[in-house]
Amino acid sequence: MDYKFETLKITSPGDFIKHVELNRPEKLNAMNTAFWKEITECFNQLAVDKDCRVVVLSGAGRMFTAGLDLKENEIFTNVMALNDPGRKAFAVFQSLPRIQDSFNAIEKCPKPVIAAVHNACIGGGVDMTSACDIRYCTQDAWFQIKEIDIGLAADVGTLQRMPKVIGNDSLFRELAYTGRKFLADEAKSMGFVSRILPDKDTLIKAAVELAKVIASKSPIGVQGSKVNIVYSRDHGVYQGLNYMNIWNSAMVQSEDVSIAIAAALQKTAPVFSKL
Repeated sequence: MDYKFETLKITSPGDFIKHVELNRPEKLNAMNTAFWKEITECFNQLAVDKDCRVVVLSGAGRMFTAGLDLKENEIFTNVMALNDPGRKAFAVFQSLPRIQDSFNAIEKCPKPVIAAVHNACIGGGVDMTSACDIRYCTQDAWFQIKEIDIGLAADVGTLQRMPKVIGNDSLFRELAYTGRKFLADEAKSMGFVSRILPDKDTLIKAAVELAKVIASKSPIGVQGSKVNIVYSRDHGVYQGLNYMNIWNSAMVQSEDVSIAIAAALQKTAPVFSKL
């Protein structure tokens, strides 16, 4: 597939691995109108790219992202310029779901997404990484639910996803209500990130190495796991089990199962066909 974007850079650091890099370093990777459109398109493409099994998501330049670009954002530059409150409300109501869909696309993409965060991850960056499967960061990384400081409740996924990621309602509410920074060690202790690396180069290397391990596994197994993990998070135990039953009644018939079993018996590395 052809990946050409203004705000994103896409590379292939290994077989079946795509590296998506936020690519506005001169603007600290702030999220403008073009970004919201492109991140959606990018992950919709990745979802059906047969040459992609895992995605690494990082930021170019000196920080991961400064969050929302207040100067280049359709809601602030166009919608808020309307005079009539009713029409302004309708315009926001129509525009915001398109922005929310940007990070929904990350979660809906069946390929696991590994966020590699260095330095600052502010506002929309927390929304975005909350939608990822795995989060690594550097020792100098810090996070902030910044929306409260501009008079808003975070509206692109942080309030919905992060409490379920960390499993600590009291701490999450503290972070959301105060907008205080939390550093790498605290992010790991609360379970928001699973690993801390000393610097950005080591971070990217570790994320790619993890991606290589995942990419070597059955794409039927990995992508089926992601779909069912997301489904089960949002449904009850028995609903999740029933969905899993329906899912695997088909997927257990995949050639990947026999390939994996044969490789285990022969003590060789399995090779799976493109999905």
